[in-house]
Parts: sequence; structure tokens; C-alpha cells
Amino acid sequence: MSDRQNQKQKPTPEADVPPPIRQDPEAALDFSIAVEDNGYAWWYLDAVSDDGVYGLTLIVFIGSVFSPYYATARRLGSASPENHCAMNAILYGPGVGRWSMTERGRGSLSRDSHHLAIGPSRIDWDGQRLVAQIEEVTAPLPRRLRGSITLDPQILYAPWFTLDSREDHQWVPIAPRSRVRVEFQNPALAFDGHAYFDSNRGRVPLEQSFERWNWCRTLHGRRVLYDVTDRYGGGAHLSLGFGDDGRARHVPMPPTAELPVTTWWRIARPTHSDNGQARLLRTLVDAPFYSRSEVGLELDGEAVTAVHESIELNRFANPLVQYLLLPFRTPRRFF
Repeated sequence: MSDRQNQKQKPTPEADVPPPIRQDPEAALDFSIAVEDNGYAWWYLDAVSDDGVYGLTLIVFIGSVFSPYYATARRLGSASPENHCAMNAILYGPGVGRWSMTERGRGSLSRDSHHLAIGPSRIDWDGQRLVAQIEEVTAPLPRRLRGSITLDPQILYAPWFTLDSREDHQWVPIAPRSRVRVEFQNPALAFDGHAYFDSNRGRVPLEQSFERWNWCRTLHGRRVLYDVTDRYGGGAHLSLGFGDDGRARHVPMPPTAELPVTTWWRIARPTHSDNGQARLLRTLVDAPFYSRSEVGLELDGEAVTAVHESIELNRFANPLVQYLLLPFRTPRRFF
């Protein structure tokens, strides 16, 4: 990437995002992309029901970045990401809470430009909507997780942003404002709601480049905040607003707002809000190095609800976390 291209991504107050390095939703949704050894690509979808009661997260990994098996393979030498794939499917809500993240090898992977299957689960893009068919088993308590997710983007916006000062990692907000239809048979659950869809990819492991990051997106799909600290004294600090026409603008980053640390693993959850205040609405995931939450913020003078994530990569790199804790939630099938 040239210095001139990199300059184009620097935030300026209340400015339209200038022409990005690449802006092509079809390229961002190309499931056949090459992924370098020791690298990764993932596609991320989250949704919250219109009544705010239920939610889901789906992350499709080629090169499962939080896999203890992939980390071990990298320590032994160059490792193929296609041999460490997973669909992380999670449901939230009373009586339906489920977690699945079974890792599979290259023999369970099938993909082309608009189709990706890992084991019995798959996602497909038909040019207008994304459809996921989930057939998984939960962990650590094995139960079936079976159903479908249909994402209808209201805007498609695919600029690529570099997240680290060495330009090894990129992020693209493909459909920051979407509608979703969720229909699960196991457990029995159906809802319509707000959704968000993006993608990340990188040439090296996350923990090699980053110390931590915090990210959030508002449920109405108008704001995304990305606050990253890399290991080289840099990292992206993005505050984006999305208009009804699909265009984005850089908005000055609001003041820092602190949320309570997570209950079990004491993960810090800093975010940003116009008034410097944030409310924790509910914790969705409380993991040794990672949290996902629903929070209340003030952005653009409006009280909004947002999905928030915090990741501590030093925690993830701890061998006690990787080899004693993660295998219980991320089993691997070798066939």
C-alpha cells in the first residue's frame, strides 16, 4: 500500500470517507479468496431481535484465529489456515442460549466465490442476500444447533481499512445496516431483527500484531467504532457514521466511556460515548480473553443501543488459556 493510499484512510472531522483502496461488495463477499499460511479470513454477522430479547452471532473462520490447535500448528512451523476452519454460532436469550465452535480440517471445507461450507454448515451469497444453514453441536454440553439465518442488507458498503501500522490486517464493514430473519428448529426460535455484517482478514496471527481492541456497532446501523492498539505503537481509531444513501463519514471519536469489567474474567470494556458515559445492558460472552456485550451509549446526541466487543490478545497468548481452557469450548473434529 502506498503512503498516498494510506493517507486516504486517516479520519478527518465530519468528512465523507474518501474513495477507499477498494470498494467492491462482491470482492468482500468472495469466499474463494486466498488466505496465506498462518493467516486468516473471517466473516462476522450479529443480530438482535426487534424486541431486544434474543440475539445471535455467527463467525465463519478460515484460519480460526482463537484456535488452540491452529496456535500449536503455527508454533511448529508454517500452518495452513484451511486446515483450521470453524463456524462459531451462538444464540442468546432466555431458554435458548447455545454456543458452538467445532474446528474442522481441509477435508471438511468446500468453497467458491459465493458459497462456503464447513462440515454440515454453509453460507451462500446470491448477490442480494446472505443465507446461512447451521448444523452444529454445542460445547461443552453437546446439543444440536440447527436452523437458518437470512440477511438482507439495507446498504452495501465495502471499503477496506487497515487496522495495524504494519498493514498486516484489514477490516471491511460490508453491510453495517441489515435486516435478518432467524429460524431455528433446535432450539425452537424465530425472530426478525437488526443485523450487521463485516469481514476481517490478515497475513499473520492476531496476537502477533495486537495487544487489544474494542469495537462496537449501533443496532440502528448508523455508527461503528473501532479502537485498536497494536504492538508497534499504532493501530486504527475509527469512528464511522453511515447515511441512508450508503455513504460513510468520519466522525470525531467521542470521549472514552468505561463499562464495568466482566464478572468472571475481569476483561476491561472501554468504549466511547458523547457524554463520556456508557451503560452495560447485558453481557453476552464472558470468556478468558474476550467479551461481547450489549451497551447503552449516546452518539450524535441520541441514546442508542450497541453491540460491543473487547479482546485482550496478551490473555489469549497465555498457554494456560490456550491449552487448558479453550479446548472445552472449541473442540476439533479430525474427520
